[in-house]
Amino acid sequence: MINFDHLPLHTDILQALRKLSINYVFQPIFRPDGKTVYAWEALMRPTDMTVTDLIVDYTQKDKLHVLEVATFFGAMQAYFLRGYEEKVAINSFPSDCMKQEEADVFLDYFGEKIRGRMMIENLEYPYFSPEHWKEKRRSVKFMDNLLAADDFGIGLNNMELIEFMSPDIVKLDREVISGIDHISEKQENVKNVVQVFHSKDIMVVAEGIEETEEFEYLLGLGIDLYQGYYLARPA
Repeated sequence: MINFDHLPLHTDILQALRKLSINYVFQPIFRPDGKTVYAWEALMRPTDMTVTDLIVDYTQKDKLHVLEVATFFGAMQAYFLRGYEEKVAINSFPSDCMKQEEADVFLDYFGEKIRGRMMIENLEYPYFSPEHWKEKRRSVKFMDNLLAADDFGIGLNNMELIEFMSPDIVKLDREVISGIDHISEKQENVKNVVQVFHSKDIMVVAEGIEETEEFEYLLGLGIDLYQGYYLARPA
């Protein structure tokens, strides 16, 4: 169980964090060989409800900021406890970011160990805040870390938003790549978006890979990174 008691945060946010009962599991993101890990994605696992129910509950209470802070501090604690050396991918709400004093505590607490080791994945819900994105970009780039757009092809994260965000990495949603080995429309679509992203020096991740045929076809398209149950489940 993640413990927040020792963090030198403001009393209000610390009290809110103490109400959470969460753990983290990690799912690897692989290089094209399907064996070498590029990053470990941290996935929140509440002990008393599903993560979807937790997000819905905190959205209704207008407390998503609590989950944003919990994710950064909790995921990094779990990551270092596991002794991983590769990058860590952390999910972040597109409508939120840590306050400056929280970001300062985060940097002071984890120090230079996080430089160049983080991949911040901007989720596709509930809504996109340009102001928070700019602040997120500033603090992430200050530590030589990476920004990613998650779930491309559904919800908020479309090509127009990618143009504005200018991320380092784009993750193609499962809906975009499912059955790509035999669905010609998806083949043409993914081929085109990969060409566009590569022309902008943006790395592409195919997530949600569940079949051998999908993985092998995506390899032929020159996808940079791979994630899904076919390769490894969260653990």
